[in-house]
Amino acid sequence: DMYQIGMFSKINRISTKTLRHYDEIGLLKPEHVDDFTGYRYYSSSQLPTLHRIIALKQMGMNLNEIKEILENPISVELFLKLKQQEIEAKIKEEEEKLKQVKNYIKRCRGEVDMSYNPVIKKLPEVIVASMKAIVPSYDTFFDIVPKMGEEMGRQGAVCAKPDYCFTIYHDGEYKEYDINVEVCEAVVDYCEDSEMVKYKLIRQVDNAVCVLHKGPYSTLGLAYAFAYEWIRDNGYEAIGAPRESYIDGIWNKDSEDEWLTELQIPIKV
Repeated sequence: DMYQIGMFSKINRISTKTLRHYDEIGLLKPEHVDDFTGYRYYSSSQLPTLHRIIALKQMGMNLNEIKEILENPISVELFLKLKQQEIEAKIKEEEEKLKQVKNYIKRCRGEVDMSYNPVIKKLPEVIVASMKAIVPSYDTFFDIVPKMGEEMGRQGAVCAKPDYCFTIYHDGEYKEYDINVEVCEAVVDYCEDSEMVKYKLIRQVDNAVCVLHKGPYSTLGLAYAFAYEWIRDNGYEAIGAPRESYIDGIWNKDSEDEWLTELQIPIKV
């Protein structure tokens, strides 16, 4: 049986404009075109091909991909596996968004602490000047960090822009005393190591829960407690040593209440 384009369109609930476009790009050409009138005619034998096009399109395939599948049937499994991976990645991304929406609803209801607004982000790969130490308390940072800066100056180190100064805590948990720390300053290139300051590459962290803490270092324990509880409640897993990135501090703020620190905890999602 042969159908004019209008009837073929109605049978398959697809517009004539779409059928004409499929003809133009060589995706589905009419079985016959009348030389005198220019009318397009389609046959019932073309229905399976059109249904396949519609099915693949509903799966999210674009027309170029569909055309390649029709021309090379052997590639259909590969295309579908790639599309499966793409859809699964989108589902995972949407699930992550849903978790955060649900958590924020709880925050709006006052069911959880509103002091912090956690976000998940990537931490960049950086070359750093690194100094490791066991420090008695947070207050001693004011003693060791300036010495590190002096040593970096002697080595000819140039700090990266924007500034990225952070401390890695190798204890794996928050401690107030005898803290195993590694103070890091992002630099543009390596310098010759010394006994105090060494240079190395820190790899990118794909996902980290980040929480901004405003106030003195002595109250950072509140941010740690909130962040780890948030990680647990949202089904994530902390997988690396936490960092503290120093944004504002004694060097540019007169009051401890104005100090701003970002807590960064690598997670598995």
